[in-house]
Amino acid sequence: MSDMSLREGIIATCRAMNASGLNTGTSGNVSARTEDGFLVTPSGIPYDELTPDHIVAMDLDGGFDGDWLPSSEWRMHMDIYRSKPEAGAIVHVHSSHAAALSCLRLEIPPFHYMIAVAGGKTLRCADYATFGTQALSTNMIAALEDRSACLLSNHGQIAFGPTLAKALWLAGEVEELCHQYFIAAQMAVATGRPMIILDDEEMARIQEKFRTYGKQMKELDATA
Repeated sequence: MSDMSLREGIIATCRAMNASGLNTGTSGNVSARTEDGFLVTPSGIPYDELTPDHIVAMDLDGGFDGDWLPSSEWRMHMDIYRSKPEAGAIVHVHSSHAAALSCLRLEIPPFHYMIAVAGGKTLRCADYATFGTQALSTNMIAALEDRSACLLSNHGQIAFGPTLAKALWLAGEVEELCHQYFIAAQMAVATGRPMIILDDEEMARIQEKFRTYGKQMKELDATA
């Protein structure tokens, strides 16, 4: 994909995540990998006002080009690209239910088989650190071990995928799971019935099935 196409794709992704309700204002951020680094949204510019020139080019050492400052969360994006070669794009949002559960600092258990969509048996929550700091990025990377998404304590969520579309889709799945867990937890209290958690044996089966989940033949051939 060309540089211009990636810039336009980042803007479209930002607008889509706000239009869908995954994010509000400019609290989230989006990036895509390039041959020598990544492109990331700028700090503080409303998404409806973004133009391709606003998107900031960064290298994997934290350097950047252009007249605009990168998102305050650029370290999280950089560290994912440095540690996750499979990451082609990243979406970070403050979606309502993910953010709410992150304030409880919960690791979401396998109450639903779709928890495996993020790569593991649980949806982890990274330890808290101030936004925009290296400490937050370090905590996030720990929570993303063998995962492609996690919650960020008292903050929100972050998800990555091979493409912008896949990263946005995963962020949407994480928010929906958090919403479902929120409802299930309330119902458990209201009815006195325990929430049933899937066991490790079942989640191992689910994880194996997820190796081919949502993939078409050409994608399966590429990973064979």
